[in-house]
Amino acid sequence: MVRKTRFGQILLNKGIVNEETLEKALQIQAEEDPNNPRALGDILVSDFKIDHHAVFGLLAEIYAFREINIDVARVDKNQIKHTKEILAKFPEEFKKELLYKKILPYQISTGRRNTLIVLASVPTDEILEKIPVYTDFKKYEVVYCRLATLRDLIELISPQKNEFLDLLEESSRVIEESDELDSGGGVDEYALDEEINKSLLVNLFEGCLIEAVRKGASDVHIIPYQQSSVDFYFRVDGILTLWHRQDNTSPEAIAAVVKDRANGVDRFERDTAQDGFAQRLIDGHLIRFRISIIPIVSSEYERRFESVVIRVVDDRNVITDLRKLGFQKQAEADFVKAVSKSRGIILLTGPTGSGKSTTLMAALHFVIDPSKNVLTCEDPVEYVIRGARQIKIGNRLSFDDAIRVILRHDPDVVMVGEIRDKITADTAIKLANTGHLTFSTLHTNDAPSAISRLYKMGVETFLLAYAVNIIIAQRLVRKLCDNCKRPLSKEKYEAALSFGILEEDLKAGRIFEANEKGCKKCTAGYKGRLNICEALYFTPEVRKAIVESGAEIDEELIRSIAEKQGMLSIKDSGLDRIRNGLTSIAEIAYATSED
Repeated sequence: MVRKTRFGQILLNKGIVNEETLEKALQIQAEEDPNNPRALGDILVSDFKIDHHAVFGLLAEIYAFREINIDVARVDKNQIKHTKEILAKFPEEFKKELLYKKILPYQISTGRRNTLIVLASVPTDEILEKIPVYTDFKKYEVVYCRLATLRDLIELISPQKNEFLDLLEESSRVIEESDELDSGGGVDEYALDEEINKSLLVNLFEGCLIEAVRKGASDVHIIPYQQSSVDFYFRVDGILTLWHRQDNTSPEAIAAVVKDRANGVDRFERDTAQDGFAQRLIDGHLIRFRISIIPIVSSEYERRFESVVIRVVDDRNVITDLRKLGFQKQAEADFVKAVSKSRGIILLTGPTGSGKSTTLMAALHFVIDPSKNVLTCEDPVEYVIRGARQIKIGNRLSFDDAIRVILRHDPDVVMVGEIRDKITADTAIKLANTGHLTFSTLHTNDAPSAISRLYKMGVETFLLAYAVNIIIAQRLVRKLCDNCKRPLSKEKYEAALSFGILEEDLKAGRIFEANEKGCKKCTAGYKGRLNICEALYFTPEVRKAIVESGAEIDEELIRSIAEKQGMLSIKDSGLDRIRNGLTSIAEIAYATSED
């Protein structure tokens, strides 16, 4: 056990962290480079997603830093001008470093001796001591300001620049002067190279990656639009939106740039699907990109167009604290109970993009311990998990081979990316029944149907009943923007009542809808996503119903038993979110339309 610091003990006493999280954070701190260790607060916020203000607000209070609250919407032009004048007196590189760390030299308070007021989200950051070294400001006061407020202030006063996109205007001018590619019998590689070099398309691609990360996009889609136009789409909060249309540019040139700037793909191969990867240091963080390229047809049969999809893998988005997933009360309690066992299967179900991997990552971090051998078998591996041995699937080690190898590698905890056939199902059951905790996913619409799917794969009912701990079926829905959401309009009351909303909730003004125009803080009235789920915990009654099943699994009976024991269906989980003002009826109706 690592010795607790005074700050750690105060966090524990205040209930900001629990004993287990604090112990894990201290263990990470002890294992890091002693020449460049991270502070405990940084580890708790970045690795365990503990609320930034809860940690650093308390730190500011302990060290008696003054706190300031600023309404960014009411900051006037004079203040913006004043702050810009102060920033102009800082060396460029030092200013960039301060702003990157969310530290803003904000104003000069006049008095007997002028004092620079510096806003900081981490008031103990060592870089603050360099202000008198790099500037003429010898007297300054550090004031604690919440991270969200500082982000908005910096965006207002000194927004981040994307140096690649600054060249887009120049790029467009040059593109218009470029010659057409050979359209007679394929692609003229020399003309393609000439277009790429002249048009600065590399800057467009690199700028696109930076913007995707800053806007929180999960994927980038690059799609040929016409003979000489290409569309760039970002998927944000599950919705594809057009980010940029590049005109006067051949789609082949854009595809070639992507291939040139990626690893593992052949630029000259245009007739088969390819998978590659790239990584970039963006705003001080190493971001990985998974790239998928497929050939597509167009009305111009002689052209060789390709569609490109880039998955943004940002480790900062990984939730490592299971309780930060936002499950409802009973679902969270059942989930924690299930993953706390030493054996059994934890099964996540839902369509692609429903957050299964995020939930699995949080569950794995909950159980990872130096005393346990944790193995994962994924294809592909998206996130690097500290404390786990992740098996890399390749040409010489197939998924099926890896599954068999796992059994001989003395595991305690195993994650199988997906149960896809009888072989993986039997392996998961065998692992669970031989004393291993096993995590996996399955594609079904709800929790009871996952039992039927496994049964139809050939798993006997008595094995199913006693191997599985819990099945979580989940969806992700967009969260209403707190800044601009509005009460549901009265003309929609009838539809709301038919959907299951209570009249008393409507009259009390507890039901909200999105403002389609949105605001500066959101997209079309939504910002962020949250889960709705049903958590089917395998109680003795549920196990008995499965064992006594005949030729078919009675899904309705299992659902009835579970709901009597407190399980919310996916729709009921969504209705609870609506009543709490977190999402809209439209979002839940769309997410549960197949149920």
